[in-house]
Amino acid sequence: QVHLVQSGGGSVQAGGSLRLSCVASGYIASSYYMAWFRQAPRKQREGIASIYMVSGSTTYHPSVKGRFTISRDNANKSVYLQMINLKPEDTALYYCAASRTWVPPSVALAQSKFDFWGQGTQVTVSS
Repeated sequence: QVHLVQSGGGSVQAGGSLRLSCVASGYIASSYYMAWFRQAPRKQREGIASIYMVSGSTTYHPSVKGRFTISRDNANKSVYLQMINLKPEDTALYYCAASRTWVPPSVALAQSKFDFWGQGTQVTVSS
């Protein structure tokens, strides 16, 4: 079983920055993806960024591209999300996720492709 523990998040004014971290523990396959999802009030959870832990290849949702950066630390089985130029519409509960195996890049932001989830962390952006 894989356990994901998140840290970071909080409250910031529009235009500000935050960084989220996620550490995986337990057995995890050598070929896997990690990703960040978010869920705003009264909205469905959406994938915003994913990274293939082997190559570092990344995928971003258009709403965050150019503002958010996902990165990895393979040695520590960790993934990070650096968020800059935050907007009020970025306010949501953010989740870290990991897959058991390789995921086709075309669906690398699909919730159904991820098997393990972090506990969630709140990000609030005020105008």
